[in-house]
Amino acid sequence: MKIKYKTYNLPFKYPFTISRGTKTHQPTLVVELEHFGIKAYGEAPAISYYNIPVVQMIADIESKKQFIEKFSFTDPERYWHYLHHLFPQNPFLVCALDMAGWDLFGKMKRKQLYQLWGFDISNNSLTDLTIGIDTIPLMVKKMQAMPWPVYKIKLGTDQDVEIISALRKHTNAIFRVDANAAWKAEDALEKINVFKDLGVEFIEQPLAKDDWEGMQFLFKNSPLPLFADESCVSEKDVDKCAGYFHGINIKLTKCSGLTPAKRMITRARELNMKLMIGSMNESSVGTSAIAQLLPLLDHVDMDGPLLLAEDIAKGVTFDNGKIIYTNALGIGIENIDF
Repeated sequence: MKIKYKTYNLPFKYPFTISRGTKTHQPTLVVELEHFGIKAYGEAPAISYYNIPVVQMIADIESKKQFIEKFSFTDPERYWHYLHHLFPQNPFLVCALDMAGWDLFGKMKRKQLYQLWGFDISNNSLTDLTIGIDTIPLMVKKMQAMPWPVYKIKLGTDQDVEIISALRKHTNAIFRVDANAAWKAEDALEKINVFKDLGVEFIEQPLAKDDWEGMQFLFKNSPLPLFADESCVSEKDVDKCAGYFHGINIKLTKCSGLTPAKRMITRARELNMKLMIGSMNESSVGTSAIAQLLPLLDHVDMDGPLLLAEDIAKGVTFDNGKIIYTNALGIGIENIDF
């Protein structure tokens, strides 16, 4: 097996702002695994507040390149376990390599992954479209520029209620609210009670990731479902979230790939929790990988290619929230700029 990699700094259509800050570009790493002439790909976007920049992923690849390449590849799950121990401090890189492993496996088996796993894509959930924090007129403008059946609204400002009230005047679409851990418990409950009457479906990560006391209060009193994001990074976090959140938002990059994401889904179902997978502003490479798990989910936020001004591959496309798959094998991408 041979590994190559390429970095990208993909521009957003609009500056992307959440409660943690603003960025104009999404840095990302794409890896290529070649095995007996088959080329396979995986992606890991870099997120600053998780302290794993692209340069760190590259440094880790270079330091253990021979070990990545010498593995006798037979199936992706064995490869993930190997990579997990090889890079215990870099789940982002493990995600990219795990994704490429599954892409390779699907191509070896001549199937797209959802077909390989026996999933039915006929009843898939619609993806939401994210509206980042901005002035109210600009948030309205972004929404009107792309009419959509479900919007994820980023909040965490002094105008949160005003924002949702203003946006509601311009659409009947479903709203989902993502506070990115910006609120305090009492304040959150006040806002959630207002949002319930403004067509908000659920709230994502209302409080700081380790505010379990506040989450227990919210869980008992919130009229809307609560989903964990920053509080649910990896497999070990799923059980912790039971009784504090109604559901979890899995990020492939944070949890280290498709392999652990599947196990997280299984465990969350055992705990009677709702499930979604979220975007970390992946290109069509990572987004098409998310699509392979879509039949298992209640909700999905896989709008990365819609937010970016440039893409690097042909993958899933979007029809008013509905995901349209390609006929490509593996994770379902083709024509990659690599």
